[in-house]
Amino acid sequence: MKIQTNSSGTRSMDITDQHLQTIEKYQLFRDLIDSNGYVDEQVLDKLKLNIRSLLSGDAGKDKDLLDLCLDVIYHANMKAFGLQQLVMLYINWKTQANHNLGMTVKIFQGLPFN
Repeated sequence: MKIQTNSSGTRSMDITDQHLQTIEKYQLFRDLIDSNGYVDEQVLDKLKLNIRSLLSGDAGKDKDLLDLCLDVIYHANMKAFGLQQLVMLYINWKTQANHNLGMTVKIFQGLPFN
């Protein structure tokens, strides 16, 4: 899958199913976005700090988490716009997975809740 990482559409990034599974495994988007619903550079910095904390523990040995960092989160093209696109891709991916299981997910301000 591809996400656009800037508003003009000149930069993009490939996202694999494994990247999305790693985001789910470590619940990287849980409580990441404030109540205002905006994804800005501060949100991206918060995500990077959360991941850095994970990497300092046992999760630092997880190849999938390291791949996510190198390929996506710490990629030179990753900015707030790209993170917003990644969050939306993750929501769509999760919704599709839940739909295949016969579950429903409601989306409010871009965040899934049950």
